[in-house]
Amino acid sequence: MQTRVESGQIRLACTLGAHLQRFLDPLLVELDEHLDKRLVRTFAGTIAAILRFRHPRCGLLLSELGAYLTSPLHAPAGTKRLSNLLRSRRWSAEQIADFLWSGAEARLHELEEAAEDALVLWDESVLEKPESTEAHGLCPVRSSKAARLKHVKPGFYTPPGGPPVFVPGLHWLALLLIGRTGPPTLAKMQWWTTRGVFTSERRWEEDALLHRAAEAWGARVLHVFDRGFAGSAWLGELSRSRVRFVLRWPKHYRLFDAKGQEKKAWEIARGKRSQDERLLPQRRRLRRTGLLVLPVAHAAYPTPLWLVISRPGQGREPWYLLTNEPLDRGADAWRVVFAYARRWQIEMAFRFTKSELALESPRLWFWDNRLKLLLMVSLAYAFLLQLLQPARRFLCDALLRIACPRTGKRSRETPTPLYRLRIALCALGASLPTPSLPQVQNSG
Repeated sequence: MQTRVESGQIRLACTLGAHLQRFLDPLLVELDEHLDKRLVRTFAGTIAAILRFRHPRCGLLLSELGAYLTSPLHAPAGTKRLSNLLRSRRWSAEQIADFLWSGAEARLHELEEAAEDALVLWDESVLEKPESTEAHGLCPVRSSKAARLKHVKPGFYTPPGGPPVFVPGLHWLALLLIGRTGPPTLAKMQWWTTRGVFTSERRWEEDALLHRAAEAWGARVLHVFDRGFAGSAWLGELSRSRVRFVLRWPKHYRLFDAKGQEKKAWEIARGKRSQDERLLPQRRRLRRTGLLVLPVAHAAYPTPLWLVISRPGQGREPWYLLTNEPLDRGADAWRVVFAYARRWQIEMAFRFTKSELALESPRLWFWDNRLKLLLMVSLAYAFLLQLLQPARRFLCDALLRIACPRTGKRSRETPTPLYRLRIALCALGASLPTPSLPQVQNSG
């Protein structure tokens, strides 16, 4: 019986290895044109090692990954190979970034062929390195971990107060391409700093990425933004880029109502009854949600806008969603609400990469080397997301059944078992083969 189970795990690992090979083939071919084939093999082996090695605190330490590249007895040799790869100037992090972007474009074509709406989810986070001070490019970032520790918890006393806590780290911007249903596809992850030689500004990074997305995708996608993007400056950029968007508008920010009077968003909706209601699932229960749609305007945006207010009921804050989508029917407004609800997927992406892929654990001195490793982790995350696609459902189910069986009701009903997939890949361990070079060149 045990031999049968082991043989099933080996076959499953070989199938997963073949999928990883097909996923990386275009990038490996490109790298093979610039790098020694030994470095390309190290690159492919590192992706497999990141998938196999699961540790939230030291998952990306070179000394730990080196043991998975070779064997624990030859860990120093594996660490040296990985160091040589990251130090090589014959390749750059932009090659991985372009590969991820091309994968998002291919996914967009699939969504269009299926006549499904395509959403681009935007959000920002920070990469915290509180114990580091000397690495290149670190700048002060507001600590979200410290903010969580300062939250008041019922039954506990005197939480720490005071102003926000700032720690060394990097600023982080991510884009996910997603349909109305199904898992997302990673389009972009980038990091920047406000100090040192590589200094940049938030608005520069956001504007450049918006213009690239507008040129590549135009009106084929609907961009979804959280409250952190709200304001006159960003509305002006959206107007110049001519993109479709849904933007959560803070309730105290001002807009012009239908009569041309400037008011806060909550004042425009005050006293107006909901135009429609539906029972929507929220936190595993159905809650009656009201909908109100109002025409508005803003000085920074020359064309008319709509304010869609989703009212989830007493005790919950309404959503004020600003959009330039034409809303001819009530169903159109509900589609705006559902589009913004999909934005939670990018919050889960930040959480997963920080906790499961240990994205805050690298200890690298130089900026370029760090970016290369971070984008290699993003590549591993993109592969995990690809396993959740409906076309690979059989493989995902087999992997969970053989390598990570769970009997709990919550585990069985989880629609996107990304964490269980990660556990299953780690359980396969050394059975997962390392992708090989699709083409062979002479060394040197």
